Amino acid sequence: MMMKMAMRWFSLLFALLLAMPVSGLENQLAGHSSPYLAMHGGDPVAWQEWRPEILDLARKQNRLIFISSGYFSCYWCHVMQRETYRNPEIAAFLNAHFIPVKVDRELNPALDAYLVDYLERTQGRAGWPLNLFLTPEGYPLIGITYLPPERFKEVVTRLAVAWEKNSDEMRQVARQALLELTADPSRPLPDPAPPQRLAQRFLRQVLAYADPLEGGFGEQNKFPMTPQLTAVLELSAKGSHRQIERWLVLTLDQMADQGLRDHLAGGFFRYTVDPSWHVPHFEKMLYTQALLVRLYLAAAERFSQPRYAAIATETLDFVLERMRGKEGLFIASLSAVDEKGEEGAVYLWQPEELDELLGKEDADLARRHWALDGAPTVEGGYLPRMGESIEALAKAEGVPASVMADRIEKIRTRLLEVRDQRGLPADTKALAGWNGLLLGALAVAGRQLGRSEYIAAARQLAQRIRERLWHGHTLWRAAEGGKPVGQASLADYAYLAEGLDLLAKAVDDATLRAWRDELVRQAWQRFHGPRGWREAEKPPLPGMGESPVLQDGALPASPAVLLRVSREAPDLAIAELAQEALGEAAPHIQEEPFWYPTWVNVLVAGESEPSRGGGSAD
Repeated sequence: MMMKMAMRWFSLLFALLLAMPVSGLENQLAGHSSPYLAMHGGDPVAWQEWRPEILDLARKQNRLIFISSGYFSCYWCHVMQRETYRNPEIAAFLNAHFIPVKVDRELNPALDAYLVDYLERTQGRAGWPLNLFLTPEGYPLIGITYLPPERFKEVVTRLAVAWEKNSDEMRQVARQALLELTADPSRPLPDPAPPQRLAQRFLRQVLAYADPLEGGFGEQNKFPMTPQLTAVLELSAKGSHRQIERWLVLTLDQMADQGLRDHLAGGFFRYTVDPSWHVPHFEKMLYTQALLVRLYLAAAERFSQPRYAAIATETLDFVLERMRGKEGLFIASLSAVDEKGEEGAVYLWQPEELDELLGKEDADLARRHWALDGAPTVEGGYLPRMGESIEALAKAEGVPASVMADRIEKIRTRLLEVRDQRGLPADTKALAGWNGLLLGALAVAGRQLGRSEYIAAARQLAQRIRERLWHGHTLWRAAEGGKPVGQASLADYAYLAEGLDLLAKAVDDATLRAWRDELVRQAWQRFHGPRGWREAEKPPLPGMGESPVLQDGALPASPAVLLRVSREAPDLAIAELAQEALGEAAPHIQEEPFWYPTWVNVLVAGESEPSRGGGSAD
């Protein structure tokens, strides 16, 4: 009863506040080169694109800033748009009381990382859509992720009323809270341990977080966490680590065999929403493919396992076939939702559909090979995952394995023909850093497997990046519709420099090394300062300062990647800077090295491998 009365009160207050004058802004996003921003161009919300002048506009109108960050392939971003941002009443309220700002997190990763960090520090978790309310000076007040419309109305009503009554006090509280949140810790940092001891501490923490039954980390949803797995693979190679090796193999097998991997077209989804890797969150990101290709290639070599190499090449072939953009660069992602707005429907099958498409005998084979029987693991249909092997099916049917393999391939081809007709939206912008990661994956695959077609694809990609995204001594963040878009971040410079370094090693090309060295120089000049690293060249908000160390996330920590590549550069001054930066970072990663796997790898490698300068590698 009390809840209903409160909701009626908020609805009345919401309606009264709608009568206040609006900001006079109009939606700026229609026709934007970012597919994510463009899809909000028809919302009744007066969305602005982020720019430094937003703070000036907010101060002039004395309005709070509502900044909402997301990305094109995000399912809940689509849901919140449909339920909330296309609601005329809610849109009118936002326009009347706030400066609404939409951010494509893939075009503005530094700003998004700041918003994520704020929510994680204040609420313990973050996700997308990621929404923050800022004072006109840029100090954060409160952050939220997805909320249903009525809850969202309650939040914005409370904030609007509070701002009308106590804006000066709210400014002071927000400023002081940010100062406390970003203050240097008062306790002294621990002395750095020798790199090998730090590696052992990292591996112990990995086992503490590991799921021994299903692989991966945690007991709820499962992300690949490729930086951690890569570090485990490399650091556990020295000494006896049988327990962690068994867990690592289990993790690699689960990711490949269950629902994280697309068993028909290839490629991996971003994560699963369950601990058994069965139910994916259906978006496919370019960086996921590039990082997992290198992980499975390294695992193939480490464990002498040809199957892992086959998974890597399948993933690369998927990217080359299905994620190549019109201009030779590779697109950011394939959406989690289809053209009807249904999550994952493109990938799911109904039993009667299989019988109709394949006939009973082939449909039964499909069910057995891809585990399309029993209770469905995904709501809405059956998602292919690993079932009976081709060898087991061949033995059961009394035919050679080669005959069964041909039959399964024909079934797979037929299912893909039908699936491709369902329509899957894509975010077609090409991001510099993610293309740099793919460049490295192609180079490693070509060199390790002796596949000249991957080297040729890497060379072609490097040329397209240079033509479309490199102008003078400046790298652009992305290309869309033939035009460069956005300022490149530290990650863009670092990932592309590493990709060029790996390709130069594969083909012994002095031109590629020279470009790599220029990217390294520019990255140091633009993103490193007296207190450490900044992700954006010009941080747009208070609190976005410099730090000696940045954590790994779904992608490797960009300063650590840059430091690794800096060792290859012929500039001795940069090599010395790299050693100093590593020394400054080391104390910050001692207690929780699990969250800094790329840093740990770089520190350990630096202990055993001296810089080789700019010469060619054998």
